[in-house]
Amino acid sequence: MNAHRFGHYLAIDWSGAKSPRQKGIALAIADAAGGPPVLVEHRWSREDVLAILRDELPDNTLVGLDLGIALPHADCGDYFPGLSETPENAPSLWQLIDRIAAQEPNLGANTFVAHPDLRPYFRDGSETGTHFGCDGASHGRGRFRVTEQAQAAMGCKPYSNFNLVGAAQVGKSSMTGMRMLHHLRGHLPVWPIDPLPHEGSVIVEIYTSLAALEAGRSAAKTKMRSYEALNEALVTLGSPPVERTGDIDDHATDALLTAAWLRKVADEPERWSPKELTSDIARTEGWTFGAL
Repeated sequence: MNAHRFGHYLAIDWSGAKSPRQKGIALAIADAAGGPPVLVEHRWSREDVLAILRDELPDNTLVGLDLGIALPHADCGDYFPGLSETPENAPSLWQLIDRIAAQEPNLGANTFVAHPDLRPYFRDGSETGTHFGCDGASHGRGRFRVTEQAQAAMGCKPYSNFNLVGAAQVGKSSMTGMRMLHHLRGHLPVWPIDPLPHEGSVIVEIYTSLAALEAGRSAAKTKMRSYEALNEALVTLGSPPVERTGDIDDHATDALLTAAWLRKVADEPERWSPKELTSDIARTEGWTFGAL
């Protein structure tokens, strides 16, 4: 990794909500010069974000997406064990999700998780699919990727992308994000599914709790809902604080803090070569940037 490889750092707090425009989507950007991160004010749709990433990114931007870029594979040897035509790698998985959900607006993915051949792999509502626990784990929280196991070892509390229940569920959000990644194929590389290019922009998966932990927040208090808490965390990361401009929620603070965190850690070689990341895991499961 060359020093100052990137000129901008864009953090995107994502949402899998059904509405055309999501309150839960927030974008914040930090530049390499070291100023405070800036919230990009807008009521975003997922298509808006797709258009930004495809057509309007500044050159050499490191883009962090707060969603799972693939499903577990290593634990059970497949995304969907027993399915006759199961994808062999992450881009094939993205293509499958987009094909099944192609008629759903707003990059939605509800038709994918409701598909009769795929529903048995998920937990949704009061229904736990017969293949939900194929990993045999005693915790019963669903399957985890290798990177999510690394997150847990760092003090985070990851959730399975096969779990579609509860306020903290991330599955539908990740599926909608994978549809977007399919539409960005050929426009932006996605690390580590794709190698890190020597120049140009690239997408990585982020987990905003990792940024919060490195900014001195405890695992139980990674969410911030005030300027005071956000600015204390930013200063811990070596970033200038942001100015108070009105009410702020945890989606905005997640994006602002993580943009500053990406700028701080992007040139650290170990972030791009975690010890558990093999070529097979990179191809099938991806990785969360910063999970060591």
